[in-house]
Amino acid sequence: MNDAAPDSPPIRFDTKIAVLLRDDLETWQRLNVTAFLVSGLGTRLPEVIGESYEDADGVPYLPMFRQPVLVFEGGKEMLTAAHARVLSRALPCAVFTSDLFATGNDRDNRAAVRAVPTGELDLVGLALYGPKNGVDKVLKGARMHP
Repeated sequence: MNDAAPDSPPIRFDTKIAVLLRDDLETWQRLNVTAFLVSGLGTRLPEVIGESYEDADGVPYLPMFRQPVLVFEGGKEMLTAAHARVLSRALPCAVFTSDLFATGNDRDNRAAVRAVPTGELDLVGLALYGPKNGVDKVLKGARMHP
């Protein structure tokens, strides 16, 4: 393993991974939406994934994001505005709509999103990745999830 010395300065990132959740979701929905949303980032953006883990006995574990995921919340209007801003900035994002709570598989999920025009998506969450300042501008007005 290539671990840094304990006295090494902290690693700083010029990018940000963020999730924005609608503030009227049930707890189980928040967790489910967050898990689904962030799964999309690592599949298209390999630079967000760190190295594999290994415990002291040499048992290997899957790699995870190399940086923290910040979770925010806001109202329906906030998600609509953030979605428009993320699209205008061409930042990579994943979306979760309210329709996906009624589906049970990936094919039906994709069909549910495909059936609705961009401006009419009933967004309950989105995940995005990009330069810190760009992500901050997309999330302007959102608050950190409690």
